[in-house]
Amino acid sequence: VQLQASGGGSVQAGGSLRPSCAASGLLLGHYVIGWFRQAPGKEREWISCISNSDGATYYEESVKGRFTISKANAGNTVYLQMNMLKPEDTAVYYCAGATFLTPRVGIPEKWEYDYWGQGTQVTVSS
Repeated sequence: VQLQASGGGSVQAGGSLRPSCAASGLLLGHYVIGWFRQAPGKEREWISCISNSDGATYYEESVKGRFTISKANAGNTVYLQMNMLKPEDTAVYYCAGATFLTPRVGIPEKWEYDYWGQGTQVTVSS
């Protein structure tokens, strides 16, 4: 199983980016895919995830209304559309997969994520 995050970059405040997470060696129907971020000197924090079954999406409060997670099953890819970016969104963004062979309702705990991508840097300047 491999998760490859890409699509980060540098933008000015108010701009948009769309990181993607390409999954190989797994079926998205068996994994909740989440996005996390880690800013310098801070702990890695969960920001969003998408269900392995009905496509339900969940967001951390600070990104709700600005970020949208989606998946393309055919391409085994999960996207994170990030709009209205703020300097405080600056971090390394990671995607991760949590194995659930049956439909999972709700937000998995961080420890339930089995697989992690390598991260992609997002920098937002004011």
